[in-house]
Amino acid sequence: EPPPTAKVSEADAQGGLVLFAIGGYATCSSLMLVVNKVAVHALPAPAFVLMMQLATSALVVWLAGQLGFVVVDRLEWSKAVAFFPVAVAFLGAIFTNIKTLQYANVETFIVFRASTPILVSVADYIFLGRELPSLRSWLALGGLVVAAAGYVVTDDSYHVNGYFWVCVWYIVFCFDQIYIKHAVDTVRMESNWGRVFYTNFLSCSPLVLQAALNNDVPTTGEWTPGAVAALAVSCLLGVGMSYFAFLCRKLVSAASFTVIGNCCKIATVVINLLIWEHHASPAGFACLMCCLVCTAFYKQAPMRRDVKRAGISPN
Repeated sequence: EPPPTAKVSEADAQGGLVLFAIGGYATCSSLMLVVNKVAVHALPAPAFVLMMQLATSALVVWLAGQLGFVVVDRLEWSKAVAFFPVAVAFLGAIFTNIKTLQYANVETFIVFRASTPILVSVADYIFLGRELPSLRSWLALGGLVVAAAGYVVTDDSYHVNGYFWVCVWYIVFCFDQIYIKHAVDTVRMESNWGRVFYTNFLSCSPLVLQAALNNDVPTTGEWTPGAVAALAVSCLLGVGMSYFAFLCRKLVSAASFTVIGNCCKIATVVINLLIWEHHASPAGFACLMCCLVCTAFYKQAPMRRDVKRAGISPN
């Protein structure tokens, strides 16, 4: 058995990696939501924007692997088959995300996202072997629902299509959170960059075909310098977002990953209020803040096997 000092050093290293992953994911996630909104506003072709983001991520990671900067898994049939459902879930969540942003304001999307940990926590218990949340965590998650309801009541920019796409995204997103966590834990890959490459490569392939068949590309007049800049920034952020998202998924539970995403949206709200003209009313903004504050009281539920081994109460 390793000495106590070795255990402490290993725990510190793991804690540092978790903080690194959370910090990187929070930064990319906070910026990505606003940049996507700008990109689809300048280039009203969400499928094309998504295709460019995925293709850029796959190409950048593949080139980095070929040049020896990072370790990237080679394309193998068995891994491609295993990761295909991941790509489908990933693609569905991102596409419905972009469609939501096309019709609804950023705050509408954020506040609905804030309620997803409730469903994901239950799915964590049913499918991934975790305990149900503690009483404190249930109260925090319940507060998210109340705040979300308050926001909807005060939302003066209600749009039927917007809320339709939010609902579609909600279902797809919760499935995405659970299934990808399952795949990350069970599909053996040489590195985290391998997960990024496989997911983005498999996801962008059908979008390339769709763009070619439907000629779903922006018109010549839409390619302004601002639109090109927004697309380029969104593609670069996509690379970082993919890496840190998969790293976080590996290190924390599906529900905790969802809550982390909600917490980092405070920065998104601040950025959105500074640059975008369509945002929530003061009452709606207060509900949004209450929703995000509730996430701070959430505590990750332990694995049932760990609780059974330790012989302690999960709460």
